[in-house]
Amino acid sequence: MAAMGGPSGTSRNLAQAMAEGGPAPLPPAGRPGHSPRFGDALAAEVIPRLRLAHADRAPILALAESGPVDVLGAMLLRHDAISATAYVEMLHRSGTSAEDLCLDLLAPVARLLGHWWADDVCDFVTVTLGVLHLRRLREAMLPRLLQGAPLLRPGAPSILLAPVPGEQHVFGLEMVADFFRRAGWHAMVVPVRSIADLTGLLRREHVDILGLSSGAAERMDVVARTIRKARQSARNRCMGVMVGGPAFDRHPGQAPLVGADAMAADARTAPVQAARLMQVLGRRPGQDRHDFQGGRVPLP
Repeated sequence: MAAMGGPSGTSRNLAQAMAEGGPAPLPPAGRPGHSPRFGDALAAEVIPRLRLAHADRAPILALAESGPVDVLGAMLLRHDAISATAYVEMLHRSGTSAEDLCLDLLAPVARLLGHWWADDVCDFVTVTLGVLHLRRLREAMLPRLLQGAPLLRPGAPSILLAPVPGEQHVFGLEMVADFFRRAGWHAMVVPVRSIADLTGLLRREHVDILGLSSGAAERMDVVARTIRKARQSARNRCMGVMVGGPAFDRHPGQAPLVGADAMAADARTAPVQAARLMQVLGRRPGQDRHDFQGGRVPLP
């Protein structure tokens, strides 16, 4: 449900250079996302650690001139979780909010790793380990993100977030769920394996909003079939449906065609859109709902 953007040519060249051990290319002057404060702090705190860890590799001082997304992605490409953690903490101490770190750094890096894998810059193991560490960074940021959030009440609205069956990426959805929890929603993320998994869960749980994410525009028929079956099976006969993800970012006009009530552009605005949807449809949140504790639940 987060907005998607492809990696720049510089990002890909940086990844290849880091993977091959060659010098990282300098990005163009005035590159968006570059901040002298970020670069100075990186040079002072993180690059020396990278030098020590990879003394046999070519110099990588050019990383100090790269944007934060490129820098963190390159660290994860080299399996340097220690430097990645230090870098994110340094950005937070420098004044970047937990919200901005989640949406403008962690989420884009997850997408960047996916693009690098698709371009054969890195292998599946590297992507898997990279996303695993991104999840740990997100979890470390979660208390700061939820600071000041309202207490979760029994009658709060509920949302179930899932990738379209056949797709496995849930990192972005977990981040979306965090923003719903910050807005006072019960939220759970389920990596469903099939439409039957999803419909079985919807029969057991009262869900106010179903949020589906898809990364492949060519699978719109699967999205439409999933929504149709979900509505037919839902315990809550008035359940609303929202869609999002890369497929809908590129083709927003497809949302009503697949049977969705609304499209969420990003994690920051998704809870607002969901609340408006419930108002428009005249829903009463939480009616006959089983609490699911706001977390991921096991599949049947």
